[in-house]
Amino acid sequence: MTERLLIIDDDRELCTLLREFLQLEGFAVDLCHDGREALLRCRQENFDGIVLDIMLPGMWGLEVLRKLRERLDTPVLMLTARGEDTDRIIGLELGADDYLPKPCNPRELAARLRAILRRGRSAEPAGNGDLRVGLTHLSSADRSASWNERDLELTSAEFNILNTLLTHAGSVVDKESLSRQALGRSLSAYDRSVDVHVSKIRKKFAACGADNPIVSIRGAGYQFNVSAAEHN
Repeated sequence: MTERLLIIDDDRELCTLLREFLQLEGFAVDLCHDGREALLRCRQENFDGIVLDIMLPGMWGLEVLRKLRERLDTPVLMLTARGEDTDRIIGLELGADDYLPKPCNPRELAARLRAILRRGRSAEPAGNGDLRVGLTHLSSADRSASWNERDLELTSAEFNILNTLLTHAGSVVDKESLSRQALGRSLSAYDRSVDVHVSKIRKKFAACGADNPIVSIRGAGYQFNVSAAEHN
């Protein structure tokens, strides 16, 4: 089935070029150039993935993302100005699945989009699709996660990271492996995506009343602490 994308960017020439390339790559591509209009379309139509620029008329891209995440978990790839690390981190914290700096390479954009769309359909544990460690429960059937029967409300990227950590519970998973297995790509220089996603997962555990079950192992990576996960 052809996957449908929405590119939200006010640079009409860039949008046209990206649409032509992505259509050759097998995607169906719609375009939108205004933040408010884009938000309305996302609520009325179904898209498999969204490419969202930050600098938009009508409504700032980060505000569009924040409102999208109130209702939808559609994968979102943010386009950010080169060097604007703050925008990238804020975007990830608001629920973006990935980001690329502008100007971007269309081939890399296509590869990143395939990765975030693929990981939304993959990473299913064996057996009946459930994975339990202590009071933490993941269900791959509906890609939901809970702690002590309280919904953690994870994004797709967060679900995959937690799934990877739970699969290797008690062992250290390095950041490169987390990025490859959960985000579908290698880490680039100064890439903080994994750290931001883990930070968000920790906050969601804390909001449910859990002691932090994800510990940082300096210079090594992250570990899901089995003993911490067993206590209410």
